[in-house]
Amino acid sequence: MVSAFLPPVLGQSISETIIPDVKTTLNLFGMHLRKVSGEWDYPVHAHPQYEFNYVLEGEQLIIVNNHSYTQRAGDLVLLRPGDSHSSQSGNGKPFTYFCIHFDIDDKILISLLSRLNHVLFESDSTIAHKLGPVLSKLVEISKSIAGDITMSQRMRLQSAVFDLFAQLWEAFSIDAHLSSSTTYEKVELAHQIRSRLQGLVYQQFKLELPYDSHYGIDDIAAELGISASHCYRVFRQVFGMSPRVFLSEQMLHEAKVLLDDPSLSVSQISGILGYRDIAHFSRQFKRWYGKSPREYRGSTDE
Repeated sequence: MVSAFLPPVLGQSISETIIPDVKTTLNLFGMHLRKVSGEWDYPVHAHPQYEFNYVLEGEQLIIVNNHSYTQRAGDLVLLRPGDSHSSQSGNGKPFTYFCIHFDIDDKILISLLSRLNHVLFESDSTIAHKLGPVLSKLVEISKSIAGDITMSQRMRLQSAVFDLFAQLWEAFSIDAHLSSSTTYEKVELAHQIRSRLQGLVYQQFKLELPYDSHYGIDDIAAELGISASHCYRVFRQVFGMSPRVFLSEQMLHEAKVLLDDPSLSVSQISGILGYRDIAHFSRQFKRWYGKSPREYRGSTDE
């Protein structure tokens, strides 16, 4: 049973920092470290995941969507889902490379990956320079794996891959400001809006305000120094939904978590979420979910 997050009694906290929820699913596929001969020739193929391909030594000729790229030690290739590609030795000699296939449900990161227009990032590029040490760490972890992967190795791999994404974001932000910062700033602004919206969910626990009051989103826009219309427009462009719909989804999630705790009555939950009465909460929950809170509880007990 999921345990609900309950805030401390108002006035008891001396200081507090609310960390926005982190809800990201990462899947890693076909990760491998491989040394091949000069006769290596991998046929044309495509896959539904993203791929990082990193050459450690030697030279690889990789053909992506009928365009040829020569990849040398320290060079990084990023392939998008559906990219057709093949590879072979670039000079007829052996080479070593490391490869990761992945998918991730983080919309901001996917938005970033879709904006990286290059396939090949040479070793002296900002992105390859930032990602190189993390890729080397992944290589070392991979070398330690013999046979079945252990839980600690799996966690270290995932941790290093998330660090890889963090370095990629920072590198992209540097490049974006050196060229055109419009896209990066828009995505970063949308991320700030989302973080503050998640914070509003917890503020509902402390404020005696009904959910459907207009408190919150306009205030966020003002704090960020933008108009409410720009706030809505940027958020929708990046996440494909309005800030208010996103906030509703977050509130629905928290309501379901609380309803999954049998020690809490529906009346208590409506109060925790900031509703003026149980009827108001029940109507809102049914608009979100199509069932009343009690009907939801009944369906999860089946």
